Amino acid sequence: MAGRPADRGLTLAQLAAYAGPALPLAALTLPLYVILPTFYAESIGLPLAQVGLILLAVRLIDALSDPVVGVLSDRFHPPLGRRRGWFLAASLPAAVAAYMILTPPEGASGLYLLGWGIALSLGYTACVIPYTAWGADLVSDYHGRSRIAGAREGMVLVGTVLAVSVPGIAEALGAKGQALSLHILALFVAVALPVLTLAAVWRLPEPADTGRPPPALRAGLAHVRANRPFLRLLAAFVLNGFANGLPATLFLFFVARVLEAPQMQGPFLFLYFLCGVAGVPLWLAVSRRFGKHRTWSVAMLGACAIFITVPLLGPGDLWGFAAICVLTGLALGADLALPSSIQADVIDVDTVSSGARRSGLYFALWGLATKLSLALAVGLAFPVLELAGFRTDATGGGAAGLGMLVALYAIVPVGLKLAAIALMWRFPLDAGEHARLSEKIAAAQARV
Repeated sequence: MAGRPADRGLTLAQLAAYAGPALPLAALTLPLYVILPTFYAESIGLPLAQVGLILLAVRLIDALSDPVVGVLSDRFHPPLGRRRGWFLAASLPAAVAAYMILTPPEGASGLYLLGWGIALSLGYTACVIPYTAWGADLVSDYHGRSRIAGAREGMVLVGTVLAVSVPGIAEALGAKGQALSLHILALFVAVALPVLTLAAVWRLPEPADTGRPPPALRAGLAHVRANRPFLRLLAAFVLNGFANGLPATLFLFFVARVLEAPQMQGPFLFLYFLCGVAGVPLWLAVSRRFGKHRTWSVAMLGACAIFITVPLLGPGDLWGFAAICVLTGLALGADLALPSSIQADVIDVDTVSSGARRSGLYFALWGLATKLSLALAVGLAFPVLELAGFRTDATGGGAAGLGMLVALYAIVPVGLKLAAIALMWRFPLDAGEHARLSEKIAAAQARV
């Protein structure tokens, strides 16, 4: 059997081509999870609890599509391949849906948000699952996978920084509110996503699979249930995703109501994600020495130590919050690059067991976990805030509402991250164990 293209590694040009589509996908992600809930509540005028429940419903409906897309991308081979073909086909519908939800007409209803939210979530899923599975299959080396994941997630952060910068550009153009900012982002995603996807498909190969078809549904699920490193990683990822989703969802409210500095929302977000970009190469270098799971655990522990100081902040404590943004932003680099690289490794456990390379299914389950954690963040945080008396107007709803905001923003995430650390500190799949898995896969492929 011919060697996989991945075994020869990627050139810098190929690495850049693969990472490119992450730029518009990331520029889309920040508005969806941070800006859009606030925009539809404050600018469009939908009730806060209604926005939270609609977005929760969108993500729960969308979650049902993840395993379907994963199985399809593993089993069916369009002309350009099971990774490249599916990714290219999904990019244009996702771009159209992104434009529609980011540019709502005046007086848009909850039904508009629900309909285009579902369309965008489905399109985004159909893009991201084959895209990330493609990256996992491009290389087989333990640290080489970190290089691919780091390039992609680094571009995710660059795209996020770009999205954060747009409100400042819109304000310089004389815009009031967030409508023009979202319109600029909508145009960027609508053009850049299809174009950069085409560039990636042109420059990169379709990875060869193992030559064996995926097992039937029941047998395939049995292999997933038996993959204990994957289940352990997935549990830790859900906990950490929920921990990150709460502050992401509540960030704008925290800066405006607790720090009483709404004018600093954009600069703080920019600083946080810029430090995340710097953190990616830092944590990748550390992981080459200490291993991926231990490095990720240390980064999460550092974030907890820093974030526990947030309740001490009050109106005007801008320098203190800036320092927190810098340090937790650096930790974010590990949250993005390392779990995704470990995910590619735990798929090898399944390959040894089932004989097939089922990256689509595993990244579908990964995407499902991501969406559930983010859905919990927005779907639970907004109704809980409203029950506590929090209001979106300048008063914030009094001490009880602000106290609940601080608790959800800072205290709950620390507890969730500590639980994730407990799962990952003694994770069984390190570089040595992965090398043994790679030998077994190579021997099996030699016999095909």
